[in-house]
Amino acid sequence: MAAPLSHDVACLLEAWSRGDEAALQKLLPIIYDQLRAVAHHYMARERPGHTLQTTALIHQTYLRLVNIWEMNWQNRTHFFAICAQFMRRILVDFARASSSEKRGGAVTHVDFEEALTVSSEPDWDLVALDEALCRLALVDERKSRVVELRFFGGLSVKETAEVVKVSADTVMRDWQLAKVWLLRELRGGSCREA
Repeated sequence: MAAPLSHDVACLLEAWSRGDEAALQKLLPIIYDQLRAVAHHYMARERPGHTLQTTALIHQTYLRLVNIWEMNWQNRTHFFAICAQFMRRILVDFARASSSEKRGGAVTHVDFEEALTVSSEPDWDLVALDEALCRLALVDERKSRVVELRFFGGLSVKETAEVVKVSADTVMRDWQLAKVWLLRELRGGSCREA
């Protein structure tokens, strides 16, 4: 039954790309559970007592999706990669707003190596990780994208390779090098190459 759903998603994404606004309305019920899983993946890493809930994160993502006008959706994986990117931005913006309200109070720093092992530890600093990831993008945009898709989007190596348009082996090399580079950045070290 997964094949017809994948086909439905692909057809609806294509229709939406052509400007059919009703396609998004039809698409949402089909992909809602998977969007919820991605949002839950994000929220599981947040600190206890976080005021943004999984459903609110999905709704915020939906609001950003409806404001996309000329997107050429390549496929289902591309769609979920964009959704994951939106979720990351929403959570980072939320964390920055909360941090600025507290004027830098009790911000916990991330141990990136632990976070990348898909730890359920919620006390990591999303803003510091986002800033380090942005610095990595200046050095090597593809490695930054691989981390975003794997860590934030929860995509598999194969799905990441499809989005980035490289081999699975290249994704694994990029993933390993990016983890080392980001770990150094988060620990305050310097690293000139990715």
